[in-house]
Amino acid sequence: MERPQLDITFVSDVACPWCAIGLASIDQALARMGKDVQANIRVEPFELNPDMGPEGDEVVPYLARKYGRTPEQIAQVQARIRQSGAAVNFTFGPRNHVWNTFDAHRMLHWAQLEGKGAELKRALLRAYHGEGRTPASKEVLLEAAVAVGLDPARAKAIVESDEFAAEVRERERFWLQQGVSGVPFVVVNEKYAIEGAQPPEAFEQAFRQILAG
Repeated sequence: MERPQLDITFVSDVACPWCAIGLASIDQALARMGKDVQANIRVEPFELNPDMGPEGDEVVPYLARKYGRTPEQIAQVQARIRQSGAAVNFTFGPRNHVWNTFDAHRMLHWAQLEGKGAELKRALLRAYHGEGRTPASKEVLLEAAVAVGLDPARAKAIVESDEFAAEVRERERFWLQQGVSGVPFVVVNEKYAIEGAQPPEAFEQAFRQILAG
C-alpha cells in the first residue's frame, strides 16, 4: 500500500533562529509519524535582513535598532530561543553577528534543484546558530555544500558568481506577495499554512489532520 504524501514547503532564512527550531521540530514530528507518511521538504527563501551589507552587524545593537528592544529584553528572548532549541535537540551556540544571507539562498536554490535543499538548510542553520560561523562566507557555504554531497566544483562556480540571483529574488517576491511577513512559514500540500516554530506535537497533529482530509 502506498504511503500518504506530505509536500512541505518551508519558507525561512538562515539568519532566523526560530527557523532552526521550526525545521528541527518538523523533523521530529515526521520521525514520530514514521512509516505512516512519505514526506518531502522543499526550502524557499525569505530574507530578514535584505538590505544588510557584506560586513554584517553586531547582534545586540542590530536587534535593538530593528525591534526597539533593550539589551535585557534581547537576552531574555535569546534565553527563550536556547530553551526552545534544546526541546527539539537543537543546540544554540554563540551568535554575535548578523549577516546578509542572499548568497546562502542562491546555494540553497541550487541544492533544492539537486534534491538536497533541506539537507543544506540544516547544515547552514547548524553552522550559523550552532557554531557561530558566517553564512555569508564562501568557505562556509562550500564546506556545507560538500558535506551534504553536492558537487564541489559546481558549488564553487555558484558561490563565486551571481547564479540563481534572479530566481531567488523572484521566489522572495512571490512569498511577499502571498502576505508572508515572518518566518518560518510552512505550507503543506500547497494549501494548508502553518505559521511559526510550532512544537513537534503540534506539527504532527496538523500533518495527521491534513492527511485525514
